[in-house]
Order: sequence, then structure tokens, then C-alpha cells
Amino acid sequence: MKYTRFEELPVWNAAINLAVKTYTFTSKAVFKGQFSLRDQIERATVSISSNIAEGFERGTTQELLTFLYIARGSAGEVRSQLCLIERLPAFSDFKSEISDLKSLAEGISKQLRGWADSLQNSKIPGQRYLTEKSRRADQETRDRQEFLERLQKIRDGGSEKPGPMMPGKG
Repeated sequence: MKYTRFEELPVWNAAINLAVKTYTFTSKAVFKGQFSLRDQIERATVSISSNIAEGFERGTTQELLTFLYIARGSAGEVRSQLCLIERLPAFSDFKSEISDLKSLAEGISKQLRGWADSLQNSKIPGQRYLTEKSRRADQETRDRQEFLERLQKIRDGGSEKPGPMMPGKG
């Protein structure tokens, strides 16, 4: 699926969900005297979705990759802070909630890693570099590949019937 807005990205939505849950958690009375810790975890969790959005909007694959790794680093920072929080005696009644937040942050980190891995193998330098000519060439490459796959099925005795092979060709 091709996304045109960062708001459509599942990983961005997961990061926003984590931020909302984190803010709900840090609004508890147990954080009353923990100003710096509360501020740090809130800033780190907001950083995840913000960096995904900024990288997406930059328009180049390389810049997107850079910001995805920054977002992934922020997800790690959130997990680290949650590990600290779960070891503090004042938070002993919140182990389940902390575990859920850590799990969400880890899931986001895995999604970001998968996306980054797929982008590193991409030949497309980014939206900023796409022109009508490059889009047309990309479509022609996909059409040619589809044609060759259909031809191979026919040669192999597949169920595909000969007919128009190329879109728009008769």
C-alpha cells in the first residue's frame, strides 16, 4: 500500500497511541514529585511520532531513513525509562501498565526497523525526485515484469490463457 500522508501510517498511529497512553500514565499522582522523569518520558514518546512525520515529509528516502532511526532511538529511550520506572518502589503497583507500555514501544521499534530495512533496498531516492518521466519508467518496468511472469506461466502450461498481455495492448 502506498501512503500519501504520515497520518495514514500504521507505525505513526501506533506511536500516537503510545504517546496518549504514556501521558495518561504520567498524569497519575505517583508522578507528582517526579518532574524530570515525567518530562523526559513524555518528550521521548512524542519524539517517536514527530520524527516519523518529519522524515515522511522530507521527500527523500535517505532523510526518511535518518528520521526513522531517530524515532527508533526514541522508542528505545522510552523503553529504558520504563525499565527504570518499574524498578522504583513508588511504581510497584503499576507493573502491568508499565509492561504494556514497554510492549507498545518495542512493537513500534520493530515496525520502524522493518520499514528502514525495506527502504535501504529501495532504488527510489524519494518523492522529491519523482518526475512524470521516472514514474512512467517505473510503471513500464512493472508492466514488463508482469508480462514476463504471465508468459512464463503460459510456457509452463499454466491455466493462464493467451490474450492481451500488456495493459492497453491488444
